[in-house]
Amino acid sequence: MDEKGIFQVNIVTPDGQVYSHHSRRLIARATDGDLGILANHLPIIATLQIAEVRSLRADSDNHEDAIAVNGGYLEFQDNVATIIADSAERARDIDLRRARYAKERAEQQIEKAKEVNDVDDRLRAEVALARAVNRINVVSKHR
Repeated sequence: MDEKGIFQVNIVTPDGQVYSHHSRRLIARATDGDLGILANHLPIIATLQIAEVRSLRADSDNHEDAIAVNGGYLEFQDNVATIIADSAERARDIDLRRARYAKERAEQQIEKAKEVNDVDDRLRAEVALARAVNRINVVSKHR
C-alpha cells in the first residue's frame, strides 16, 4: 500500500473482524514493550499484552482510534498489520457500566480465592480484572 506512509490495520477475534482501517501509525503494547509501527516497517510478529492499541487513521491528521485488546498477537508484513486477539473492543463500543461491574466482580473473586488459597481461581480473576481495567481505561481516555 504505502500511499504517503499509509498501511492497513486489521483486528480480528474469534467473533469476527473488530477493526479494519488505513492507518499512518499503530501503537501496541507487546510483552517486551511498546511497539510503534509505521508504513514499511520490517516484518514482525509480537505477543501482545492486555492493553490499548491506538491507530492514527489515514483519513484524518488527528483522528486516533483506540481499541481495548485483551492479549493476542500482532503481525506486520507487506504494509498490513494484523492483530489476532481473544477479544477486542473499540472505545466507542465499550459499555462503561458493564466494565466497572466486571472489575468489581473480579476484585471480589480475587479476595475469595485468597481466602481459600485457590491459586488457579485467583489467576483467572486477575486476568479478568486486567481486562476490565483495560476496557475502563480505554473508554475513559477516549470519550
